[in-house]
Amino acid sequence: MPAPHRTLVVGALGRMGERVRAALEDEPALTLGAALEAPGHPGLGSEVDGVRVTDDPKAALVGCEVAIDFAVPAATLANLRAAADAGVAYVTGTTGFSEDEGEEIAALAQRIPVIHAPNFSVAVNVLIWLTREATRKLGPGYDAELMEIHHSAKRDAPSGTALALARAVAEGRCIDLADHLVLERAGETGARPDGAIGVQTLRGGDNPGEHTVMLVGRGERLELVHRAQTRDHFAKGAVRAATWLVGRPPGLYRIEQVLGLTA
Repeated sequence: MPAPHRTLVVGALGRMGERVRAALEDEPALTLGAALEAPGHPGLGSEVDGVRVTDDPKAALVGCEVAIDFAVPAATLANLRAAADAGVAYVTGTTGFSEDEGEEIAALAQRIPVIHAPNFSVAVNVLIWLTREATRKLGPGYDAELMEIHHSAKRDAPSGTALALARAVAEGRCIDLADHLVLERAGETGARPDGAIGVQTLRGGDNPGEHTVMLVGRGERLELVHRAQTRDHFAKGAVRAATWLVGRPPGLYRIEQVLGLTA
């Protein structure tokens, strides 16, 4: 049996990092190879699962074959650049990137294999697939409204998953999301524009994430809902993606490829 692939966990002492480390224990193809934290973190220099926590991405990447990263955009880009230099595959669930930052991720993926997904839950990605198919089957007579709620510490809004769901609606309608996305309504808004895709954002408490897609017709409404109770399924999905990614040629891969979902 081949040796497990050494894996760098970015933000190893954070909420997601802890769940990723736990998920690695159940995946025989991977093992914790390095642990990275932000400069100034009180846990720097400590050991987790026999690995010393560092704030040096270049040092952490030595000997690793894949990295798993749930962080903030600036940190993820810095670590991804270091991974590209080191030839280490990269899995990230960080959201909130600008268009230019998204283009940089795509450019770095020309050097190493990368999976960048707004959500690694298998159920959420099935929801995205269902949303695309339901929109396509129902046709233009159903208005699309989405709602998401996350914990009060989440920095970006709407969530990357909500935007992925909105994009699925647009794909089901064969339209450009940018031309139809509505992120806020206040005051005298007038009638709802034809083809609008509305997204509403809520924040509070410690909610790991809920997403509701409403396809509203005349006299009826179809709702597709996902509610997360823990972060474990996000971590397990990321570990599954990392296992799939190791050894593949450079490129920007989609989580749908990992899960066998197609548009």
